[in-house]
Amino acid sequence: MRIIPAIDLIGGKCVRLTQGDYGTAKTYSDDPLEMAKAFEDHGIRHLHLVDLDGAKASHIVNHKVLERIAGHTGLSVDFGGGLKSDEDLRIAFESGARQITGGSIAVKDPDRFLGWLRSYGPERIILGADARDGRIAVSGWQEESALELEPFILEYLGKGVHYVICTDIGRDGMLQGPAMEAYQGLLQAAGGQQPGGAFHLIASGGISRMEDLEQLRELGCEGAIVGKAIYEGHISLTALEKWNT
Repeated sequence: MRIIPAIDLIGGKCVRLTQGDYGTAKTYSDDPLEMAKAFEDHGIRHLHLVDLDGAKASHIVNHKVLERIAGHTGLSVDFGGGLKSDEDLRIAFESGARQITGGSIAVKDPDRFLGWLRSYGPERIILGADARDGRIAVSGWQEESALELEPFILEYLGKGVHYVICTDIGRDGMLQGPAMEAYQGLLQAAGGQQPGGAFHLIASGGISRMEDLEQLRELGCEGAIVGKAIYEGHISLTALEKWNT
């Protein structure tokens, strides 16, 4: 299972929110590139980079930070937050993103999202499925839709999506453990829809200790995004380095 540290960006700085609330933003570094280099120095190979300014503005904002990280590290970066247009996508990929994550766009403009999937392929387009109380939230988690999490994901798997980042918003930043039951249900439900390992579930939200990562691996998650647990010292980069060896 891949360990994927997260860097969330506001004003070009590395921050973390609690349950998606912008009012809780806490800055951990003024230089996201230095943070990314620290991850790489400990054997990390992947990075989840989120443009929180872009999520609010509904267009890409922090692409220059993406460009710096992609240009000065060997990390494979997946980038999300505010990607709404073909131009946003072009900028993200030209700035060095290996994959992009589309969340709100998959709810509000599914035809465009599926067009991206056809144009770039399922290895480069990730479905972002962020849920609060079992319902999909959009626009930087500021709006809740009527869509239920599991049917939303299963429908897109049927249309060719392979990678899904699933975030339980209620657990995000709370350090109280990930949504194990929800992930187990998703993996079981998707097993009949995409046999042969085509469904790559990336867990996000609530991870607070190495034991959480072990349990997610046992469930069958392909990846796990770790944010606040690293920044607050609950999971050390040294422990993650040992995971990768």
